[in-house]
Amino acid sequence: MTLSSLPQIPSVNLSHIRLDIRSLQSKLVQWRRQFHQRPELGFKEQATAAFIAKTLTEMGIPHQTGIAKTGIVATITSPHQGPVLGIRADIDALPIQEENQVPYRSQNDGIMHACGHDGHTAIALGTAYYLWQHREHFKGTVKIIFQPAEESPGGAKPMIEEGVLKNPDVDAIIGLHLWNNLPLGTVGIRSGALMAAVECFNLDIFGKGGHGAMPHQTVDSVVVSAQIINALQTIVARNVNPLDSAVVTVGKLHAGTGLNVIADKARMSGTVRYFNPDLKGYFGQRIEEIIAGICQSFGATYELDYWWLYPPVINDEKIADLVKSVALDVIETPTGIVPSCQTMGGEDMSFFLQEVPGCYFFLGSANQDKGFVYPHHHPRFDFDETALSMGVEMFVRCVEKFCS
Repeated sequence: MTLSSLPQIPSVNLSHIRLDIRSLQSKLVQWRRQFHQRPELGFKEQATAAFIAKTLTEMGIPHQTGIAKTGIVATITSPHQGPVLGIRADIDALPIQEENQVPYRSQNDGIMHACGHDGHTAIALGTAYYLWQHREHFKGTVKIIFQPAEESPGGAKPMIEEGVLKNPDVDAIIGLHLWNNLPLGTVGIRSGALMAAVECFNLDIFGKGGHGAMPHQTVDSVVVSAQIINALQTIVARNVNPLDSAVVTVGKLHAGTGLNVIADKARMSGTVRYFNPDLKGYFGQRIEEIIAGICQSFGATYELDYWWLYPPVINDEKIADLVKSVALDVIETPTGIVPSCQTMGGEDMSFFLQEVPGCYFFLGSANQDKGFVYPHHHPRFDFDETALSMGVEMFVRCVEKFCS
């Protein structure tokens, strides 16, 4: 979905963001830029975690550190008994060299917050601050989870295994993703599948090398690879139900040392994406069947390393409806709600949603007028920071409605 394909929306109306949260905007921007300047990769977010813990300590908010290495959970308990709601924010960055020329650009070479996690963390801190100051206005407990390593290899599952959803037990969970595929002032919410399952593979093809002018003496690993790449596309086209969206992508191919040398070995790597959980296990089996058949027909051999990374992000209908009702209060106009927003991108928020009902949603953060149009994982990615206070307002209202 592109910005131009979205319906025209009115100007962002900040009057629906309460004054106490609007007054936090400068602090939210300061926090976000702090994280942006000092990005860290998955499970190496020591400085990020230290800053979060220090800020929570200064606020007086109880919290636990060192969960799944660098994860943190802040626990805000109301004086009134009630349910337990989790709020999740990811804190890691990407191995990308930033190209933005801004005062807050990354100071760590080759590492950049190119997916909005710096904003997610700032929003979570702002939400924690507001809820702690107004904890008499809701019932129950809110657990704010600062999760490492979303980009890879995944911090949600180890946090769950270390008990982050226990003591007290979380009844439901929500999270948001700042989204430059949507303009500021919109929210992408849907029940069911929002983001795809992620599976990955590395494949080595072993042939027989030789002279480029004498192919009859060889088994050409490049030709074998080409046949495999083409054949893999038939899985989605001819094996998967057309009503089930899926993708098989070969993103890397390396072979050969010279233009007149037939390569004896080729390596390719790729990814598989799908929404339907029932397809788990199918692609790995079908991919290997195709590889084995083609290699046998050409006289080549192979080694396949196939692994499952994240399940699909599946939103609970009731929690998604709650988030949508909140969004209508914050955004004001139904045209700002984008229920068709869906992506083949993956997210390990999915592991939390397998444990408890919840909703993950997209908060529009692009602004063409300000030049915030670059996509996620781009070296010039940036977003409209007005979305930060909107995110806090969304989270706070979700807490107030769920914990009422």
